[in-house]
Amino acid sequence: GIATYKTQRKLDIKIDSTQVGGMQDELMAMLKKQFEKTYTLTFNKEESLYKEEESLAPPSIGNTMVVMTMGGSGELYKNIKSKRFVKQSDLLGKMFLIQDSLKTTPWKLQGDTKNIGEYTCYKATLERAVDADTFSDEDTKKTQTVTAWYTPQIPVSNGPEEFQGLPGLILELSYDSQTILCSKVTLNPKNKTTIKPPTNGKSVSQLEFDAIMTKKMNEMKSQHDDFDDENSFQIKI
Repeated sequence: GIATYKTQRKLDIKIDSTQVGGMQDELMAMLKKQFEKTYTLTFNKEESLYKEEESLAPPSIGNTMVVMTMGGSGELYKNIKSKRFVKQSDLLGKMFLIQDSLKTTPWKLQGDTKNIGEYTCYKATLERAVDADTFSDEDTKKTQTVTAWYTPQIPVSNGPEEFQGLPGLILELSYDSQTILCSKVTLNPKNKTTIKPPTNGKSVSQLEFDAIMTKKMNEMKSQHDDFDDENSFQIKI
């Protein structure tokens, strides 16, 4: 099948009007659009390929805007049977190919139900540790709660991003201020689709990629501390 997901993020940002002049509304609209993306998950019972649909580049505003992006994702291939994944990640313009084992996800099944489209969905939650602040001088962690709604009517143990391991396809996922909602599911499409892992990028393990990203983040922190340009501004989300 093929599932289409749309992402949304609630933005709680304070913008200094002295930096952006009268463009606050335009800037907020641009940022909102940046986080509204469409993805497709092509799947069978053993494999899946998750990728973003192509879209136009977001418009620029004013003179210069610096957006801190780390580890932007390309395609994500998962093999549930062999418990492995292959993920493309663009790290500051260089493509990496992360190949590693799928982790066992300690979901807690809840009793709540709701309908998403024609499917009856059940709630599951997950607690996981994530970095508290990319720009913090300290290596701090916070506990993040992930909420998933899955449907046993599509008995595929898969879902968007790296999430999987539930007794049904995940149709809705939320954590922090982000929500990923399935807007369409096509089962047994007439045109058969192939599911193949991505091949473009430097091959690394997850541990190796994390080390490279930490190094780059520290370099960016140093640049951020020295950053002083009256014609530019930064936004941290």
